Amino acid sequence: MSALTNPSSLLLRNSANLMADSILVVNFVQDGFLSQLRQLNPNSKISAFSYNHANGEFAKNINSIDVCVSHEIAGQHFDLVIYYYPKAKPEALMTLDNIRAVINPDAELLVVGENKSGVKSIEKQFSSHCEYSNKIDSARHCALYLFTEIKTLAEFVITRYHKQFNVDVAGVSFNAISVPGVFNHGELDGGTKILLENAPVIKSGNVLDFGCGAGLIATFLGLKNPALNFTCTDVSALAAYATTQTLALNGVNGSALLSDGLANVTGKFELIISNPPFHTGIATDYTVAEQFLSGAKQHLTKQGKLTIVANCFLKYPPILEAQFGSYQVVHKTNKFSVYSS
Repeated sequence: MSALTNPSSLLLRNSANLMADSILVVNFVQDGFLSQLRQLNPNSKISAFSYNHANGEFAKNINSIDVCVSHEIAGQHFDLVIYYYPKAKPEALMTLDNIRAVINPDAELLVVGENKSGVKSIEKQFSSHCEYSNKIDSARHCALYLFTEIKTLAEFVITRYHKQFNVDVAGVSFNAISVPGVFNHGELDGGTKILLENAPVIKSGNVLDFGCGAGLIATFLGLKNPALNFTCTDVSALAAYATTQTLALNGVNGSALLSDGLANVTGKFELIISNPPFHTGIATDYTVAEQFLSGAKQHLTKQGKLTIVANCFLKYPPILEAQFGSYQVVHKTNKFSVYSS
């Protein structure tokens, strides 16, 4: 049995609120909660939804729970929804609208989160959509809220949340589409900008855009050279969706693939390019980036190249040296470094 996170512990000590015929758990985490929820509801229909592919893979191993990883919730007619509040408020507002489109008229909604996630503002955010709300418990820097008499939505339409924005970098200008919950929603971040200004020139072949976000890297390179073919990977279904929209909008040849790191990536590439994710939570966490760099080499052709951008304070040089033997610093500012191997 996996240990419980603080939000899950808070939910389970309110187990009387966790019983229903048809239950949906949204944005669940990798812990023992779903297994314990199943024990509490041996005969109920339990569905688990996440935007995060890695969380989805984790939940697939739990007995008789329907797991869905997508950019929108599948299924209908839920009596109870349990929602783990995310870090990004725009994502929360979009997800709550999606929840309102899949519940029964008399459904209950439980929202749990760590205080530092901003969960304390949920009552205010949701007040116009329900008649009744109540903070039912708090402990371990977390809070749990109950909402009833919720105004349902006839349907959820994700295109209402599209944010179209212009990217103008290194002589290339294009429009991109993002949705809430995608990295740097609605703008080109500083690291990616420097990466694109110093991107290698390749004439043809396959390119892997790792951690693709809204697909800005692939679109930039594809507009410069239409002969390239792109595989864009991300752990987030929202990112994969946004990338698909951005590539289509610009007529760039490529596809988005959900993958936890390089797990679902096959084949070899002339170029692997990335602004790799390095943090989960408050502390600096290299695991994703380290696994990516150690696995990247076997996905490069003989002449293939890896190019990444990273915050200068991140200790990537020793990792690059260990994996590739040598590397070049292509460009350096006081904040970012572009490395190539």
